[in-house]
Amino acid sequence: MNRERLTIMIEIAVMAGLALVLSFVKFGALWAMGGSISLVMVPIFLLAFRRGLKVGLLTGLLVGLLGLVTGPTIVHPVQLVLDYPLAFMVLGFAGLFASRQAVPKLSYIVLGLVLATVLRFLSHFASGVIWFGQYAPDGMNPSVYSFLYNLSYLLPEMLITLAIILFLARSYSQFFKAGKTSTGLSS
Repeated sequence: MNRERLTIMIEIAVMAGLALVLSFVKFGALWAMGGSISLVMVPIFLLAFRRGLKVGLLTGLLVGLLGLVTGPTIVHPVQLVLDYPLAFMVLGFAGLFASRQAVPKLSYIVLGLVLATVLRFLSHFASGVIWFGQYAPDGMNPSVYSFLYNLSYLLPEMLITLAIILFLARSYSQFFKAGKTSTGLSS
């Protein structure tokens, strides 16, 4: 195994572990069925912008799988996939906006982060419509309920994450600079 590949694997493990720890630091507790505002997305986005799509997807997948180990809400096997591995894996799509030369432009960071968060939202939204719509208040459409429920925590989480990532991009641009291979695991 070459040194660069090992470095990438270590970064994935460290960032996935950091994301797991940050998932326990929650702001507010209004959501009964698992939603929360945390900093879990920060390490996934950092690595996606640093190393690219493949590494971002893998890191997100690992974070989602780790979430399954730490007290998930499970009502159906498909819901499990939508709310955990898939919802966090799609955050790696921010890696599409990774820069091969240095720090991505701030506009690319915003676009990548918003795109990936919307994909995560869609995964949770589908799960909410299909499996958690029963918790909608009487007379409320399950789609509207799922939309509002998931938006109520993902929008603030996205804005907080965006502020942190933009701060790091401006103040600590070295977080976004990788070694020779910055696009994935293959060398």
